[in-house]
Amino acid sequence: MTTAPASRTRERLRAHTRRAAGYDLLGRLPAPTGALSWVRDGSGLVGWGEAARFEASGPDRFAAADRWWREFTDELEVDDELDVPGTGPVAFLSMAFSDRPGHSVLVVPEVVVGRRNGHSWTTTIGAGGRWRVEPVRRPTEVRYADGQVPVTGYREAVRTAVDRMRAGDLDKVVLAHDLLAVADIDIDHRFVLEGLARRYPECWVYAVDGLIGATPELLLRRSGSVVDSRVLAGTTWPHDGMSDDELAAALLSSGKNLDEHEYAVTSLVETLRPFCSTMSVDGPSVLRLPNVSHLSSDVIGTLSGTPSLLALGEALHPTAAVGGTPRADAITMIDELEGMDRGRYAGPVGWIDGNGDGELGIALRCAQVEGRTARLYAGCGLVAESDPDSEVREAHAKMLPFREALEGM
Repeated sequence: MTTAPASRTRERLRAHTRRAAGYDLLGRLPAPTGALSWVRDGSGLVGWGEAARFEASGPDRFAAADRWWREFTDELEVDDELDVPGTGPVAFLSMAFSDRPGHSVLVVPEVVVGRRNGHSWTTTIGAGGRWRVEPVRRPTEVRYADGQVPVTGYREAVRTAVDRMRAGDLDKVVLAHDLLAVADIDIDHRFVLEGLARRYPECWVYAVDGLIGATPELLLRRSGSVVDSRVLAGTTWPHDGMSDDELAAALLSSGKNLDEHEYAVTSLVETLRPFCSTMSVDGPSVLRLPNVSHLSSDVIGTLSGTPSLLALGEALHPTAAVGGTPRADAITMIDELEGMDRGRYAGPVGWIDGNGDGELGIALRCAQVEGRTARLYAGCGLVAESDPDSEVREAHAKMLPFREALEGM
C-alpha cells in the first residue's frame, strides 16, 4: 500500500459550510482539469482544488482509506451551518477494481459546492481561495485506436468464457474491453461532464482524478441508519423496427437477462444482509437510457450497527453486476481472459462526508482522461446463453455516452 497525503494535512485545517444560492453545479467548475463531480439531474456535489489527498493500493485499500479519512476528519475544525449529508468535510473517492495492481484515491477539495433536497451550500477546506474561471474548450477532431483489448480479442474472450460456463465452471462473469480516443487538444473535463449530464440526466455524472463518466448504477447510499442500492444487470439496446415498449417487454421476458439480473440482486442482498436489521427488494423494472435499457431493482435496508460507507463498499465490491458469480471464480476468470488492468473502471466511485455518510456508484460508462487521450471502458455480463457477437454490440452501445460527450454530439 502507498499513501500520499498532502503536506497541508499536517496543519489543523478548518472546514466551513455556509448556505448559498442555487447553482448550476457543473457550471461552477473553474478549470479544464482536476474536476471533482457527483451530480445527477442538477443535484449533488462538485469540487476543485486539493486540500488533502490519499492514495492506496492492495487488498486493504478500503480499510486504509477509511482509517485515513477518520483520522483526517478527527483533526479538522468544522463549522457547518446546515449539518446535512454532503456538508462539512467531504472527500471524493475512486477505488480500484482489483486488489492488484490497483490504484485508489481520495481527494479532499478546497472548495465544494452542493445542492440537495432544497438546500444549496458552499464548503471551503483550508485556503479555499479565489479561482480564475477559464473558458470551456471542445475538441474539433477525435481519433480512435485499439486499446489493450481490441474487439477481436474481446469477442474471443467472451466465446471462451461462455464455453466454460456451459461446462459448469461458474454461473456468470463480466468481461470488459477498452478503446483509446485521442483529441486534437487537451480534453476539457468540464466539456465532457456537461455533455454527459445533458444527455443522461438519470445517471450520476462523476469525475475523480481524471476518471470521468456517467453511471446508472448506485452501489450504495448511506444516510444515517438507512442504506439503499440500485442494481442493474440485463441489457438491451435500440433495434430497428422495435419500439421502446417492445424492447422493454422483450427484456422483461428474456430468460438470459432475468438470470443475469437475479445473480446480481442475490449477490448484493446476501452480502448486505449481515449489516442490516431489515431489507426489501423492489423490481425488476426497466430503466430506459438513450443508448441502452437495463433491468433495474432497488434494495433498501436499515443498518443494525454503524459501519461507514467505505466499510460497506468493501464488503459489496465487486458485485455480480461487475464481477460475476461465484465471486472468486469470476475474478479469477477475469484476470485470465481479459488481459488488461481495469484501473478504477467498475470500482466504487463517489463521495463520503465526515459522518461516514455518502454515495458510491459503480464506475461505468467512463474513461480515464490524461491530456489529449481518453481510455474508454465497457463490459458485459455473460451467462451460458450469451452470444459473443451480441455482447460486442452491447459493449459498443455502452461506449456511446462518453464518445458522444467527447465529440460534442
